[in-house]
Amino acid sequence: MTTGNLASRYLAFLGHALNAVNGSFRNFLSYGRSWSEEQGSEDSHGRALWALGTVLGRSQDQSLRGAAGHLFEIAVPAVVAFSSPRAWAFAVMGIEEYLNAFPGDRDAQETSSLLAARLTRLYDTNQSLDWLWFEDVLAYSNARLPQALLAAARRTSNSQLLSVGLETLNWLNEIQRCAGQDHFVPIGSHGFYRKGCERARFDQQPVEAGGTVSACLEAYRLTGDDHWREQAWRAFNWFLGSNDLQIALYDASTGGCRDGLHPERVNENQGAESTLAFLMAHVEMRLQGEVERRPSSGNVFTVRDPDKVRLEIH
Repeated sequence: MTTGNLASRYLAFLGHALNAVNGSFRNFLSYGRSWSEEQGSEDSHGRALWALGTVLGRSQDQSLRGAAGHLFEIAVPAVVAFSSPRAWAFAVMGIEEYLNAFPGDRDAQETSSLLAARLTRLYDTNQSLDWLWFEDVLAYSNARLPQALLAAARRTSNSQLLSVGLETLNWLNEIQRCAGQDHFVPIGSHGFYRKGCERARFDQQPVEAGGTVSACLEAYRLTGDDHWREQAWRAFNWFLGSNDLQIALYDASTGGCRDGLHPERVNENQGAESTLAFLMAHVEMRLQGEVERRPSSGNVFTVRDPDKVRLEIH
């Protein structure tokens, strides 16, 4: 099946998932192809908007853009009532992708600015000298919060969004660094990390590494500071074996990504979320035009032609 056919299929699924009555995406579909709820989670709605905005901002296929635009227009208003910071972040990234192609849409501009302002207010409320974060817990998809502010700052040149985005991302990177060995250690999903408590070292999830790659590359594009390139590489190399267990999560034989790191082993399941996290990080590194060797992991990321990139595992 061609890439275009797959894109049409995925977009059709989003169209099927959208409840046009309340403007919300459903999330859980049974094996019998019936929806388990009339309205899915706020996070799933935000991710769907992110996907649609990316189609509108980047695709050259007019039929895909037309279908995505219809869904996007119906689904955007719901996010204003959301309370999830991650849903705000996903929605901002989707709206900013859309605004890359349609910069004059005032309603979209206002919605993105509203959600970004909510994130900065959340930061003002919860940050302290030793806790530079939006909440009193580091949970999941953490890097997407500063990434959303950086995406909004790129369009608006808002210095506050840029400052908070860079400050929180830098703090997060320091938290997710192995002392002494310097490799990437994402917050574990088995308990997360609540302020004043012990952080969970495991289970480490690919979505955290993938999100950190994206956020650091956004920071690099905004600042031109090579520090952010190095941080993107540190997170990307987690997939390739530069991690607590020194085991690669990317499986070159299948093209998939293992589901995470447990204290004593790798999770051999290769789920869609994990595989997509790796593939998205891979594509973003490719688009950035990175060419480097990382001796610590023994992996080579080679670019022979900007449009023809391959990852070699040795």
